[in-house]
Amino acid sequence: MSPLVRYSRWFSRYRNLKFENKQLITFSSSATNPENEKLHRPGPPPIRVDLTESAGRGVFATRRIGAGDLIHTAKPIVSHPSLSTISNVCYFCLNKLALTEFKGQSAAFCSQECKENAKVFYDVETKADWLAFDDYCRTQCLKYPLMAKRLACMVISGATSAEVLDILQPASLSHERTLEMEEGFRLLRSSFAKANIEDEKMEFLTKQWYANVLARIRINVFRVELAVGLYEDLLSSAAACVEAEAAVGSAVYMLPSFYNHDCDPNTHIIWIDNTNARLKALRDIEMKSSESAI
Repeated sequence: MSPLVRYSRWFSRYRNLKFENKQLITFSSSATNPENEKLHRPGPPPIRVDLTESAGRGVFATRRIGAGDLIHTAKPIVSHPSLSTISNVCYFCLNKLALTEFKGQSAAFCSQECKENAKVFYDVETKADWLAFDDYCRTQCLKYPLMAKRLACMVISGATSAEVLDILQPASLSHERTLEMEEGFRLLRSSFAKANIEDEKMEFLTKQWYANVLARIRINVFRVELAVGLYEDLLSSAAACVEAEAAVGSAVYMLPSFYNHDCDPNTHIIWIDNTNARLKALRDIEMKSSESAI
């Protein structure tokens, strides 16, 4: 069994652990092998989440994965454009805008479909005045509170649970950093209260919830960089991202967050034209190999 690892903050050797529940999580998200990718028929991804020897959970190959194979795709739990690109990308999928005919009250969407999908947060968001909150994020150069705001809107609308990120590993936050979050929390809750959002819909919105969400976003967030084109070759994709200055926002995913990091990764995450992530093998990944990661 081979752990898949990504660009890394540390390196660990892995081995298969024997424990009562041998498989922690299985997935049915979209994935392809060379044959069914051509036929556009998704199959189950060739991976599972299991325990590593020294890095907690990790993602392991359940069969041989060839170099360049698409392992699986993933949609974000929550995402948000950066404030510097907010007028140039779709407010929902972060696709760079060519047409701006699908406009909301203060945002633009790349399609009617994205405008409809955005209702899970946008209908709540447009009820409030976010000037003070956005100015706080802009002056402090903060992006994660924007994602917490969007997630709170999704919870208030009933589109997701307040505990949706709880399964993810949180960052360790110092007491000082937790205190720094209080201004953002105050502005967030105040904006909802001034918009007359019902108290019962905001019961989840406590300092503890806000701190927990930011702690999980902080360690699991991905910087979304669009390749701006259909780049199947990974080197071409990376070069295109650099050339286009393609960072458009941030996103948190479920399955990609379970991948561990490595200095010598065997898996690469790319974005073609929206926040739907594609994880591809950089080299052959053998099922019984002791190496693998994003």
